[in-house]
Amino acid sequence: MQLPVGVVDATALIEVVKISALPTERGAPCPGEVVALWAGSEATDALASIESLPGSEQHRCGFAPGWGVRAYDDSLDLALFEAAFCFHCHEVRTHGPAVPPALTTQFFDADAPQARALLELFRASAVRG
Repeated sequence: MQLPVGVVDATALIEVVKISALPTERGAPCPGEVVALWAGSEATDALASIESLPGSEQHRCGFAPGWGVRAYDDSLDLALFEAAFCFHCHEVRTHGPAVPPALTTQFFDADAPQARALLELFRASAVRG
């Protein structure tokens, strides 16, 4: 998966979100509970895991994301980007000031080892959070 240019270096904090519904309008944050905060090497490792997701073809499920991340810079003001992952249709939707239009919808292989590891990381964060 391709992340917006510069966000890996700029990210100071990641919120892990257990998504409860789709946003009511395009570009709005996905509603849900923040189950974990990742900073430092945890945030860097998570972004590397996301970047390592291999591409895939589009699958149809209606897009029902279960997990998302919001990345913030040092100001912790406005999220650099938010990514919502649907492990059923292999789609990830991103938005935010750092996201160019070409990266707003991407597809990843949800059955790949990298995707399975990311999903387990999300789930483990919710358990210990």
